[in-house]
Amino acid sequence: MKIETIRLADSGEVPNHPRWSLILYTRAAPVDASGTATAALDALFDANGWPVSWHDGIYRFTHFHSLTHEALGIGAGSARVQFGGESGPILAVAAGDAVLLPSGTGHKLIEASSDLIVVGAYPPGADYDLVRAGEGDADQLRRAIAAAPSPPCRGLRAIP
Repeated sequence: MKIETIRLADSGEVPNHPRWSLILYTRAAPVDASGTATAALDALFDANGWPVSWHDGIYRFTHFHSLTHEALGIGAGSARVQFGGESGPILAVAAGDAVLLPSGTGHKLIEASSDLIVVGAYPPGADYDLVRAGEGDADQLRRAIAAAPSPPCRGLRAIP
């Protein structure tokens, strides 16, 4: 597994987190013979205290969550996802990769393979609001983002 941290600055319309970086885990989970890592990502997130909430895709508009952090795993397929807002980096992710997004981290789908499956997880008891870039009271959102409780761990540990 390769781990990369990416610091994202406040873009105005997307606050990003004031202290914590996005963490990209390349090859976080093994891909099985059918080309998917969905079950392995479910197990990885669960083992790290991040209950899986959904299997789906990523919205094609920039959004973020002000009240909680989010873990996204690529269960199948591949995608290009922009993080941090309209001027943020576009990262290529593929089956088995995972991304840990601190509260306030903007993200949107740029393009995806037709078989894309994303595994979404949040810390226990999380209230995952959805805020579109540029919407809401900016000062109130920034306060909520900074106040989001620390997740069970600051990263994902591989399962034995």
